[in-house]
Amino acid sequence: MSNNLTPDIVAVFSELPGAVTDSGLVAHYGNPVAEQRALVAGDAIVDLADRAVLTVSGEDRLTWLDSLTSQQLTGLHPGDSAETLLLDANGRIEHAVRLVDDGTTCWLLVDASQAAGLFDWLTRMRFRLRVDVVDRTADFATFGYLMDAGAAHALSPLVAASNGVPVLWSDPWSELQNGGWTYSTTTEHPGAGWKYRECLIERSRTPDVVALVREGSVPKVRAAGMLALEALRIEAWRPRLVTEVDERTVPHELDWLRSAVHLTKGCYRGQETVAKVHNIGHPPRRIVFLHLDGSESQLPSPGDEVVSGEGEDRKVVGRITSSARHHELGPIALAVVRRRTDPSATLTVETGGTLVAAAQEIIVSPDAGAEAGVPRLPRLGAVKRRPR
Repeated sequence: MSNNLTPDIVAVFSELPGAVTDSGLVAHYGNPVAEQRALVAGDAIVDLADRAVLTVSGEDRLTWLDSLTSQQLTGLHPGDSAETLLLDANGRIEHAVRLVDDGTTCWLLVDASQAAGLFDWLTRMRFRLRVDVVDRTADFATFGYLMDAGAAHALSPLVAASNGVPVLWSDPWSELQNGGWTYSTTTEHPGAGWKYRECLIERSRTPDVVALVREGSVPKVRAAGMLALEALRIEAWRPRLVTEVDERTVPHELDWLRSAVHLTKGCYRGQETVAKVHNIGHPPRRIVFLHLDGSESQLPSPGDEVVSGEGEDRKVVGRITSSARHHELGPIALAVVRRRTDPSATLTVETGGTLVAAAQEIIVSPDAGAEAGVPRLPRLGAVKRRPR
């Protein structure tokens, strides 16, 4: 089966009044702060032009995907949402998949940049199983919104249905999932307020979505850009493949065991590393939330160095993965830093020749892992020194 994923990103909302595009995506419509507030209220939708859609149908689809990826999928009922990760043999993240099953077909919502690789890999792994992998990106557009409020109600008649089930994904990040784990020690996780949804709409009906925004509806629906959505995602500590993941990332570093990993399910590629790091080891890095000094007008960019200490004690401890201006918190960011980075240290971000102070808020604690409590044995041949 050939892969016909289209690399070009064309936003459905790009022709709306005030639309400012960046790399084919609508960044904002003139007022990102107001757009954030509309998203929080449930009155706005986001054109997710950088998403792709794959489907897996056939009697073996759920057991097959369950055997390949990190989440338990065999118990899904029609309409259930889940998130799962495809890891390499060393437990590093290769793909993140948002999925909805309708009873006959599993709908895989993925980032467009990752879709071709995932499609090809799944196609090669079919063997003699009763599964069929199809690229449906050309048939469906993806839209996102927060909460089940005005925007959700207005979009509902337009959402695609398959086997009588709306293709609507509800983000599991808002709650610790069965079989998962969180390394956050906060009593009020900001992800609890992240009531995020993604829905599919047939491309032939996208003019109707544009009309909802242009002409207004009851209740009123407006468009929000990617800048607004990213600010709220960062606030919720929500990792994303194309921003937080690099070639070394294991799920523990991003607290992704919370929503996408089942620790007691059967074997899958990378499972041994997941278990070792969680039970007897520690993730080598950890994600942190940063409150940035707002006195500088420059916002750090992904890849900017995060530094601890000054002078001779200065050392690079990590890098920015995402940043945004939040409508209440001001400039914020997510960064991945070394595990042993002092949690109480005020960090500095170097961006465009400017130094920006950054206060940490711990997401993954430095002592994350080693949950089995197995004592470390002395190294063979090591000499135990007597205290003086």
